[in-house]
Amino acid sequence: MLYGRTAEVSALDEVIARARDGSGGAVVVRGAAGTGKTALLDAAAARGGAMRVLRTTGVESESDLAFAALHQVLWPVIGSLGALPEPQRLAVGAALGLEPGGGDRFLVGAGVLSLLAEAAAPDGLICVIDDFQWIDRASADALLFAARRLATERVAMLLAVRGDAPVKGVPRTLDVRGLPESAADELLRDRHAELSARVRRELVTLTGANPLALYEIVARLTPAQRAGDEPLPDPLPGGARLFGDQVAALSPAARLIGLVAAVEADLPLVLSAAERLAGGQALAELEESGLAEVAGATVRFRHPLVRSAIHEAASPADVRRVHAVLAELASDDRRAWHLAGAALGQDEQVAAALVAAADRARERGGYGAAAMALARAAELTPEPRARAVRLKDAAVAAWLGGRPGQAQSLLAEARERAGEDVGLAMEVARLRGRFELNSGDAAEAVRILAAGDTLDMLADAAEAASYVGDTAAIIALGRRAAAHPEGFLRDTVAGVGLTLDGDAEGPGLLRRALSHAGELEDAAEHLWAAAAASYLGENDLAADLAERAGRVARVSGMSGQLPVVLEFVATAERIAGRLARSQALSEEGLELAREAGYTNTVAAHLANLAAVAALRGEEEDCERQARAALAIAIPHRVGMRAGLASYALALLDLCLGRYAAAHDRFHAVVTAGPGAGHPTVVSRSTPDRIEAAVGAGDEEGARATLAAYERWSANAGTPESHALLARCRGLVEGSSDAFAEALRLHTNPFESARTALLLGERLRRSQRPGEARAQLRAAWETFEQAGARPWARRAQEELRAAGESGQAPPSDVLDVLTPQELRIAGLAADGLSSKEIAARLFLSPRTVEYHLYKMYPKLGISSRTDLARLVVLRKAPVTGDGKL
Repeated sequence: MLYGRTAEVSALDEVIARARDGSGGAVVVRGAAGTGKTALLDAAAARGGAMRVLRTTGVESESDLAFAALHQVLWPVIGSLGALPEPQRLAVGAALGLEPGGGDRFLVGAGVLSLLAEAAAPDGLICVIDDFQWIDRASADALLFAARRLATERVAMLLAVRGDAPVKGVPRTLDVRGLPESAADELLRDRHAELSARVRRELVTLTGANPLALYEIVARLTPAQRAGDEPLPDPLPGGARLFGDQVAALSPAARLIGLVAAVEADLPLVLSAAERLAGGQALAELEESGLAEVAGATVRFRHPLVRSAIHEAASPADVRRVHAVLAELASDDRRAWHLAGAALGQDEQVAAALVAAADRARERGGYGAAAMALARAAELTPEPRARAVRLKDAAVAAWLGGRPGQAQSLLAEARERAGEDVGLAMEVARLRGRFELNSGDAAEAVRILAAGDTLDMLADAAEAASYVGDTAAIIALGRRAAAHPEGFLRDTVAGVGLTLDGDAEGPGLLRRALSHAGELEDAAEHLWAAAAASYLGENDLAADLAERAGRVARVSGMSGQLPVVLEFVATAERIAGRLARSQALSEEGLELAREAGYTNTVAAHLANLAAVAALRGEEEDCERQARAALAIAIPHRVGMRAGLASYALALLDLCLGRYAAAHDRFHAVVTAGPGAGHPTVVSRSTPDRIEAAVGAGDEEGARATLAAYERWSANAGTPESHALLARCRGLVEGSSDAFAEALRLHTNPFESARTALLLGERLRRSQRPGEARAQLRAAWETFEQAGARPWARRAQEELRAAGESGQAPPSDVLDVLTPQELRIAGLAADGLSSKEIAARLFLSPRTVEYHLYKMYPKLGISSRTDLARLVVLRKAPVTGDGKL
C-alpha cells in the first residue's frame, strides 16, 4: 500500500493513459534516496492493465559496460527486431551484440524507438527504468533519444533518478519528496502500533517523512523508546549512514561477499567468486541479514544505499582483492574493468585490455562507454606518447557520443602530454579545431587549424574561416592550398581563395572542381562543391549540390554529419521558396544538433528559421529566433550564422514594406566584420538590398550596390544568376525590358514571382493595367502557395488596384501538414516505403504510418499515388505568365 502518494500516482496514471491512447511520452521521477520512487514505479506498472511492461534497473557496477541496460530492457522483445527498417535493425543488433559492425548513435536510438513501438502493439507499453543515474551511457543515450520521440507511440517511459542527476531533453518531471505528515503518521500507526503519538511526530519531523528512514530507524529503537518512555537517540540511528550498522554487524567474510555483489552484477561470477573468497555460507549470511537476496540472475540489494554502505565499509585492499578474483573469472569487457579495479599503479597490459573493450564498444556504437574505457586506459598507461594517443581517442569517442565538454577536457590533457611528437600534436590540433568549429569559437578554430600544413588541415581552416567570414584568412589559406597537388579539394579551397582575391585563375579552378561533381560520394565533398558554385555566383547550382549532400548524408550511415548538412539543405529550400520544407528541415536539424551538442549548428538552424518566418511575415517568431541565433553566433564568432540572423531581420522589414528600416539593417549586414557578418550573406542578399535601397529612395546607394553585384557575378553562368542580375538592373534603371528579361531566364519560381510583382507594379503605375494583371496574378498565386503572406498581400492589393478583384488563388494544399508530416510526404512521394522513411528520419515505421494515416484526410486523398501527384505539382516551376 502507498501512503500519501495520490497526486504522484495520478500524474503517472495520466502519462500511462495518454500512452494507451497513442500519445506517448516520458516522465522523470526524481527524488532523494528512500523517498519511494521504486514503489511508485511498481504501482504505476501494476495499474497499466493489459499494457506490456519492460523494465530494468541501473546497476552501478555495470555503468561502464556499453548497452548493458539496453540489453536487459529490450531482450524480452528482441523477437520483433525483424520488423525494423534494415539500418535500424543492424544498428540495434550491433549494439546488443547480435550483428557484426557498428551502430550509428542516431540509428541505435531510432531503432530503440521502433522496437518499443512494435512491442507496444496492441495494448500499449510501459517502459520502467529505475536508478537511471547508473544506466550505462550508451543505453542512456539510446533510451533518451527514444523518450523524446514518443508523442505518436503507445509507449510510456518512466525514468526514476536520484537527486539532481541530469536527464537531457525530458522536460516532464515528477518530484518525489518526503510524505505528507498525515500520511507518514498513518504509515507509522499501521506498521508500528506500539509507537506513541509523540514519538511518531518526532520521527516524522526528524526524518523529513522519508519512508525508508522511517522504516529503518524504527527497527533500531528499543521498546522503551518506541513507547516514549525513553528519549529518542541523538543522533538517530542510521541517518546519513543508513544501513551502515547492519553492514558492520556482518562477519568479514559476508562483508567481502557483499562487496563482490556490489562490484559485479552477473550471478555466476558472484557465486564463483564467493566460493573462492569465503565459501557459500558467507553468501547465506548476507541473505539472512536482509540486506540482499539472490533474485533471478543477480544478487539484488534491499536498497541501493546498501551498496553504498558496503563500499564505504570496504578497505582499498579488499576492493582490489575482489576485482582481482573477478578478473580471473570474467571475460572480455568485464574482465578489463575488473583488471582496472585491481590495478595498483600503471599497467600496460591492463590498459591494453581496456583499449580492446573500448574498441568493442565503439564498434557497437557505444561511444560514451568507449570514451570512459579509453580515459581509464590512459590513466594506466606508463608510456607518455601512448597515453596521449589514448586520451585523444577518448576525446573523439566522447565527441561522437554527444559529450563535447568531456571531449574538450580529454583533448586538452592529450595536448599537454603530446610532448615533442609533431605528428600527434597536429592530430590533436585538428581535432581541437573541429571541436571549436562545431561548438566553440570559430575564430579560434581558424587559428588552431591554420597552423597545419596538410591539405586536410588547410581545408578545415578555410571552412572555419568561411564560418567566421574572415576573407583575408580564406585568401591566405587558398594560396597555401594552391601549393598542393591538383585535385578536387585542392582546386576548391585554392579556387575560393583566389576568386576572393580577384585572381583570374580562381574561377577556372572552381570550374574544374565542379566538373567532378558527378563523381563525388561523400556529403562533405558535395558541400565543398556547393561552396565552389556559390563563389561563382551560381546560388541555384549551390542549392542543388547542398540537396545532394543531404541525400548522401541520410543514406551513408554517417548520420552524425546530418545536422550540419541540413543547415545548407534547409537554406537551399528557403532560397527556392519552399518555405514549409525549409522549416521542416531546420526543425529536424535543430533537434539533431541539440542531440549531438553542435552548438554552432543550433545557431544555423535558428537563423534559417528566422529567415523563413520573415518571408511569412511572422514578426514575433522571426525576432525571437534571430535573437536566439545571435546569442550563440556573436560570442562564438560564427559570422556566417550571425549574418544570416541579421539578414532575417532586414528581410522582415523588407517583406513588411518598411524600406528605410530594411535599408539600414542591410547596411549593417554589409559593414559587419568577421565574426558578425559574412561575404556570402552580403552577396546573396544583394537583390534584396537593392530593392530596399530603391524603396527607401537611395538611388545612389542602389547604383553602387548594383555595380558591386555585377563584378561579383561576372563569372556566373546559370540562367538564374543572370535573371537576378537583370531584375536588379530593372530596379535601378527602371527598365521594364530588364524585368521581362529576368522573367524569361528565371528557373526559381519564387524569385520569378518576386520579379513578376515588381514588373506588375511598374506596369500598373505606367497605366498598363491589363499587362500588369497577368504578372500580378502569377505572383499572387506563387506567394500564396509558398506561404509568403506579406508579398501575397502586396500582390493582391496591386491586383485590385489594377482592376481585378477575383477570387483568391488557392493556397498550397500541403500547408495543412505539420513539418514532420511534410518531411514524410516528400519521401513517400519519392517512392520510399514506410520502413525506408523511418530509417531516413530516425522514426519508427509505426510513426510514419500514423502520420500518413492523419495526412490523407487532411489532403482529401486516399493513396500514396495521390500524395506523389500533389508533391510533384507543388514543386513544378511557375513561368512568368503564371502557368504551370
